[in-house]
Amino acid sequence: MTETQIFDPEARAISYAVEGNGPTVVLVTDEGLPIDYLGTLAHILVEEDFRVLRIAAGSASAHDLASGVVEIMDAVGIEDAWLGGHGFGGSVARAVALDFHDRVNGVLLLGVEAGDPTLAEGLPVLVIQGSEDQVNPPANGEALQAAAPDRVSVVSIDGGGHMFPSENVGATSWAIEDYLDWD
Repeated sequence: MTETQIFDPEARAISYAVEGNGPTVVLVTDEGLPIDYLGTLAHILVEEDFRVLRIAAGSASAHDLASGVVEIMDAVGIEDAWLGGHGFGGSVARAVALDFHDRVNGVLLLGVEAGDPTLAEGLPVLVIQGSEDQVNPPANGEALQAAAPDRVSVVSIDGGGHMFPSENVGATSWAIEDYLDWD
């Protein structure tokens, strides 16, 4: 198991774990979920030659957490990465892409929160969503795709509910691997 560490800028205590070698994917958990929630997904991606940085979202606003994500990236030596997250963690990834555009290669959204469809200019976005997600329904991802059809791709996990990143981890990891095509 990868050791969880604590990054404590300005007494914000953000849990994170980093493992693997290769192109980097940053995954931010949904609000209220522990960092281990995305552990199995991260381990599968590491086996496919990715470096994965997992970060616990905590309870601050997405834009406040964006700077913490970049500070952790700096602390572990990551210049740029694909930024992603589940639910609220995806909103944090979108905020990082808006506020720190030059550090982000693209955005991976595991379920899309409702709200502002603003996306960082020029960055590709992969939405993976559970077809039965009642918290972040598929319509949210479809609205995001309608706002930027040239940059947003959507993959649906058949029968997946809100917890699809851990309950349908194989399908989720395959969608990421296939989209990034680093094999």
